[in-house]
Amino acid sequence: MLLVVENLPSLGYPVAMREKITLQSHDLDGYLTAKDEAALAEIGKLYDVYLDECRKYDPCTGDGQALTRLSAEISSQLERIVAAEDRIHVYSFETPRQQHSEGSRLIARLRDPKTGHEEFLYYIQRAYELLFTHVFADQAIDSKRSIIQPTPVTDPAPNYAVHRIPDIDPLIHDCVMCVMLRGALLPSMIVSKEIQDYSSDGYITPFALFRIKRDESCTEKDMRYVLDLDKSFFSLEELDGKDLVFADPMNATGGSLVTIVKYLEKEGVRPKSIRFINVISALKGSLRVVRALPQAEVYTLWMDPVLNSRAYIMPGLGDAGDRLNGEDGDRPRNIIQLVADYGQAIVNLYRDQVRKIEETVLG
Repeated sequence: MLLVVENLPSLGYPVAMREKITLQSHDLDGYLTAKDEAALAEIGKLYDVYLDECRKYDPCTGDGQALTRLSAEISSQLERIVAAEDRIHVYSFETPRQQHSEGSRLIARLRDPKTGHEEFLYYIQRAYELLFTHVFADQAIDSKRSIIQPTPVTDPAPNYAVHRIPDIDPLIHDCVMCVMLRGALLPSMIVSKEIQDYSSDGYITPFALFRIKRDESCTEKDMRYVLDLDKSFFSLEELDGKDLVFADPMNATGGSLVTIVKYLEKEGVRPKSIRFINVISALKGSLRVVRALPQAEVYTLWMDPVLNSRAYIMPGLGDAGDRLNGEDGDRPRNIIQLVADYGQAIVNLYRDQVRKIEETVLG
């Protein structure tokens, strides 16, 4: 694994504050086994057939039977591949069949180009609520605690309701939310809010904010992943020995996660666990993560089969960061601006998380 440190012009800052950590695409390829490569090639061929049917399909006149048949075949093949990987968890492969339609409906709405910004936010929230249950609550289903909840009803006496919920306290009190800006900001806030609501003491996770991006001028084969330390906010001491939770809506290549974790390890951080929670993950990205990071587990609501030459997931849903946050244009927004642009309703809903993020950024 080669992590390249680039010292940029100081521009008034100490050189050490201008470091960028870069991981090259060919460093990632070394993690995939011959069996992985064969599986990826096999499913790639099947998706090529699927793409041929996509070219022929007319939404106005086509019945879609060929697409439906091939989609089911791709899904079955993905399930067979993932069945051998105990650290890759796909919601629709592991949950009871009666729950699958909800995940499928959400993914369909997120994929739809006509789904506008506000709707996209809503469906992302719903997706992460399902994922949170799968990642945390389902593990504690046999260990429950009681909540005695007062209600607004006081006639003829104060009313209390008793609810039994999974006791996830042992799973969450060492969690740190690790945000791979910028598309991961809101998903991280959602997961942190779920942890707070499930915990017995209203635990609010610390946040570590990493400014990392792919070089979009590159193809998948020569992709570069650049971690800008000068625009990141985290404490190495706070991450050491902790359960690191990364909530990123899309996992295409796994390169951003691997870059961050390998950098942390180089700095002496030894995570207790790593959970990578995605709405959609490509097979290649999932395999790369578990091969490169033996302590990491991937949880995804949906798995897509392949990447295109620009390392975008297919069928995918486009640029999740732009659809969540809007496009930056020529002047990328900072973290505080991103939070403000979510609007007052989102800020009010996640006010404790916003306060934590502000403390992390502003000290």
